[in-house]
Amino acid sequence: MHFHIVTLFPESFDSYVSSSILGRAVRNNKIKIKFYNPRDFVRPTKAQAKNQKPYLRVDDKPYGGGAGMVMEAMPIIKAVEKALRLVRQAHSKQAQGKQKPLIIWLNPSGKQFSNEEAEKISKKYSDVVIICGRYEGIDARVKKIFKVREFSIGPYVLTGGELPAMVILDTVSRRIPGVLGKMESLEENRVASSDVYTRPEVLKYPPAGGKKYRVPKILLSGNHKKIEEWKKNKK
Repeated sequence: MHFHIVTLFPESFDSYVSSSILGRAVRNNKIKIKFYNPRDFVRPTKAQAKNQKPYLRVDDKPYGGGAGMVMEAMPIIKAVEKALRLVRQAHSKQAQGKQKPLIIWLNPSGKQFSNEEAEKISKKYSDVVIICGRYEGIDARVKKIFKVREFSIGPYVLTGGELPAMVILDTVSRRIPGVLGKMESLEENRVASSDVYTRPEVLKYPPAGGKKYRVPKILLSGNHKKIEEWKKNKK
């Protein structure tokens, strides 16, 4: 699975995608992640070019008025085009590939993302392009040019699309064979409880003269049938 992420802040992903399970998946080539910064597709003006680090603007005032700024269409379009071009080049070298890339448009009013959606994506696509918005959003003509799927990770508004992109990246990646080690590790594929316990069997808190907190007896019984029933009831 290859994730192509269009974002103004690729550095915001650094610690998350380089640690733990996702980091291992990247190192083992189970997933690939490439970033496309819209600023890389903007040419500086003559005045800006005189500076060593010119500020490359990718936003402007919204038509119709309103607070905030809107991300311009062309830098996003060029970033997505580059991602799609790289996908075509990669697939031309392969005997077969999955369907055309899925392009995800992150939108608070989009369809609620779920485990079911993540499962479909992991089975159906080998490349996913995720467009992360900022400010007041992205010029809506971008989603008219590309065939996008609009998703939301919840009924709330965030500062940008980077966090939702990480959620989708994580949720889809863990369904790819080899990322978790065993597919049985997927909580959705096994009977799991919202309450879990480990050693010690008796936990005393505060340590000096505190209350004793014990592991439920059923989990110590060895009766797997009853343990599974207990876990189902605890969901």
